[in-house]
Amino acid sequence: MVARQAPTAIDAIAAARLEAVPPPDPRGLFNVVRGDLNGLFVGLAVICLIVGAVGIMNTTLVSVLERFGEIGLRRSVGALRRHIAMQFLAESVLLGSIGGLIGTALGVGVVVGVALWHGWTAIVDPQLVLLSPVLGAVTGAVAGVYPALRASWIEPLEALRR
Repeated sequence: MVARQAPTAIDAIAAARLEAVPPPDPRGLFNVVRGDLNGLFVGLAVICLIVGAVGIMNTTLVSVLERFGEIGLRRSVGALRRHIAMQFLAESVLLGSIGGLIGTALGVGVVVGVALWHGWTAIVDPQLVLLSPVLGAVTGAVAGVYPALRASWIEPLEALRR
């Protein structure tokens, strides 16, 4: 109502040339900002998962290269390709799980710390707390597929020659 009457109150003669725009509804603005922030946090989480997966894959690949002789020795005494692949895949899953646990602990710690600092009540969804290490393990499993396959295709004679 104020936005409609303001141009007339400012200049009754030139009221048609003036325009007053009312501020947006606070609830609607809050919902828009909340949706944008949620989208931003989801995007950041996806980027963090990708960076974590690349880190796990790189670490596992370095482990494969450093243990080339060990892989050749295990293959020469009877270990099958799947045994080698499962070993490196298990290591990747373990790395992802540990990363998920550490990330979850840090996230909950930050939420509780900020809430205590401001005198708020900390609200943490238990499903997300339980899901995060599982998501870390899945990320580790996906990131470990290539290094595990690469390790499983190492020929025993070639590895023992190095």
